[in-house]
Amino acid sequence: MTIENDRPGPPVTSPSILLLTLARRIEADLGAALAPLDLTVSRLGLLGHIAGVPGVSFSDLARMSGTTVQSAHTAVKALARAGLVRDHTARAGSASAIELTPEGARLLEAAKEVVAEVDERLFGPDADPIHRQVAATVRAAFSP
Repeated sequence: MTIENDRPGPPVTSPSILLLTLARRIEADLGAALAPLDLTVSRLGLLGHIAGVPGVSFSDLARMSGTTVQSAHTAVKALARAGLVRDHTARAGSASAIELTPEGARLLEAAKEVVAEVDERLFGPDADPIHRQVAATVRAAFSP
């Protein structure tokens, strides 16, 4: 028997580990691309949720963002101080009425362009073929 035949086969590939590794790369690339806009991936997500669900409650915003209600309150306050959102909540415990300001809407549009550039670089025609296949599978899984 040769040495080659005594070698173990390749390790079992874990989809969880592979996707986590790819997600970390995407988050790092996206974070670096958003930095000139003074945005993080988390802040972008919050702006997107607020734009997509007018009048979203803090509970729903926290759930969509994977954070606590307290963290959602803190984040919305920071976005409001930055002039990106308005919180029309009349008083503690009342229904929320959080909305983007014109500046927040402008920033969200600029961020969408940055996301498209990152998507093109990581998943476009010149990207690694495996990354392109992952992107096609994700798009197909989540298309209506």
